Amino acid sequence: MTTATLIETVPSYVRDAWWTPAGGAPGSDARDASTGELLARVSSDGLDLAGAVEHGRTVGQAGLGRLTIHERALKLRELAQYLNDRRQELYAVSAQTGATKIDSMVDIDGGIGVLFTFSSKGRRELPNSNVILDGPAEVLAKDGSFVGEHIYTRIPGVAVQINAFNFPVWGMLEKFAPAFIAGVPTIVKPATPGGYLAAAAVRAIIDSGILPAGALQLISGSARTLLDELDYRDMVSFTGSASTANLLKNHPNVARGGVRFTAETDSLNAAILGPDAVPGTPEFDAFIKSVVTEMTVKAGQKCTSIRRTIVPNELRDAVIEAIGARISERVVLGDPRAEGVTMGALASLEQLADVRAAVETMIAAGGELVYGTLDAPQVTRADGTVAAVADGAFMSPVLLSWADAQAPEVHSLEAFGPVSSVIGYDTHDGDVSEAVRLAALGAGSLVATVCTNDPATARQLVTGIAAHHGRVLVLNREDARTSTGHGSPVPHLVHGGPGRAGGGEELGGIRSVKHHMQRTAIQGSPNMLTAVTGVWHTGADRVTAGDPEFGAVAGTVHPFRKSLAELHIGDAFASGLREVTLEEITAFANSTGDTFYAHTNAAAAQKNPFFPGIVAHGYLLVAWGAGLFVEPAPGPVLANYGLENLRFITPVAAGDSIRVTLTAKKITPRVTDEYGEVCWDAILHNQNGETVATYDVLTLVEKEDTLYA
Repeated sequence: MTTATLIETVPSYVRDAWWTPAGGAPGSDARDASTGELLARVSSDGLDLAGAVEHGRTVGQAGLGRLTIHERALKLRELAQYLNDRRQELYAVSAQTGATKIDSMVDIDGGIGVLFTFSSKGRRELPNSNVILDGPAEVLAKDGSFVGEHIYTRIPGVAVQINAFNFPVWGMLEKFAPAFIAGVPTIVKPATPGGYLAAAAVRAIIDSGILPAGALQLISGSARTLLDELDYRDMVSFTGSASTANLLKNHPNVARGGVRFTAETDSLNAAILGPDAVPGTPEFDAFIKSVVTEMTVKAGQKCTSIRRTIVPNELRDAVIEAIGARISERVVLGDPRAEGVTMGALASLEQLADVRAAVETMIAAGGELVYGTLDAPQVTRADGTVAAVADGAFMSPVLLSWADAQAPEVHSLEAFGPVSSVIGYDTHDGDVSEAVRLAALGAGSLVATVCTNDPATARQLVTGIAAHHGRVLVLNREDARTSTGHGSPVPHLVHGGPGRAGGGEELGGIRSVKHHMQRTAIQGSPNMLTAVTGVWHTGADRVTAGDPEFGAVAGTVHPFRKSLAELHIGDAFASGLREVTLEEITAFANSTGDTFYAHTNAAAAQKNPFFPGIVAHGYLLVAWGAGLFVEPAPGPVLANYGLENLRFITPVAAGDSIRVTLTAKKITPRVTDEYGEVCWDAILHNQNGETVATYDVLTLVEKEDTLYA
């Protein structure tokens, strides 16, 4: 071993301890992708897989369960910041996988970015609890005593994450982050090529001391019997080949035992050039850049790479020429540790052999090699010299052209390397339906790009191919510089696709958190649902201050005088009535400029089927509602920061009166601040008890009443 980053055996991390097999255990070799140098052995021989699963279900579940969603989200942010400071260490290891600096940024920085994103979304979009409401409550009894709704709670098992070799860090963290937010412990199983980089990242994570015990475990090496240890409490997220996914799907514990299973597999992704995107247009240039980028970043070893370049037949030659010219001008193949190298090696010699064999099969089936070679290429070595490197897994970018656009092999065989195929389609009077049909022959893909500046073309292509893809990028001159690119899944949006792509779904923001949770319908009285969810339900008990005529209890403190330490769900305020006058309606119309006829023209208003005549503005009523419930003296309520779900139900005419009932509905302390958020259920009634308007009032309230105590 010649550098500090090399290790004799890639370790596993199970039951909160590092583990390596006894000496002499069988295993696999991990080699430097550029030089072939033996880096380490990889083996899990003798590893207690059942113990790892049980540790996650017990210790991991307990540790994560002691934290709320917001507390877990903050730990993700802390972890992201910690890893950000150790990126250079991971870059050094990443170079051994054949990754250039750009490749490493995509993998390592991209993974860290996922942690930041889920930390932010978890705190902004989810409650500071462990129960998530799914939709409004449904009233199931006429008197409101029996209601139902859906909730999400975390699954009680482990999330087993089986990852591919191409993104050892991002592939791990994009699965780990939503599981962690949900509160489900992770067991990660990386592929052997590049698994030492995943192990280095896990070591950094464990060294941080940020995660609760049992939250993350690592299996380095084979885990063939891992699914034997799982049951309906657990979840498997798989990224890899369709053949392996099918084997796992047919495991008895998945097929009949209820183990949740999601897969992301083979994908013959397409990029479609619109007829308007001719040479010289920004769209043509953006298209060529995108194709070459996807062929060469990570040496084309991306499940989102462009495998099928679908272009108008009249532009085929121009596209082929432009792709070849850009590769020749921009791509320098070699050891990523050498200055100036822009494309590194494939992950292993075995992967190189597989890609070459796939290309040879495609050529035999009718593909014409129009750029590149299958011979050993000249590469830049780490010392800067240029030569053929016999032990490195290097391959020239390869472009194929197909005379038969419907040849089965171009739509079914994925060469998982720097390989793309150009196929042509005919257009008739702007119709691009043939391009839609060709894209669909991929039988389901992760992503497609549509490159056009014509709205009608974009609409026809996107609506035609959307159901065959998990994501569609519409590329034109307006977003060419700002687009994250064809091959870059973002944590906010779904990553996955139908059919050949596995039918699974990862990422997608909070959607992916809920993948690690069980949706359950709960039924009961408003009081019981309030107790379970921590959110006040209409009909549940209240402690009401204000006007005794409308339910207030004498001596009860106005809820706006209570800090979060004193405020409880169900604390309420009921106001008295306020009469509405025509003069006030007119004055509001004149001062705001809202002189809509229903507020100013009696004759016209009487003809309106919704109004009895001139009525008060809805926003005037909401403003009066605030005046009716506000407690004006300085206190723990710091600010009103919005309204949600506002609905106007019954019009209010001059001479009517309104009153408000305000109830503390949801209390969300902010972990990092001295205040929290309170959502108040607000209802305006008229003098007859009819509902005038419903809405939620959002306020910021001190945790302790310190500013004005």
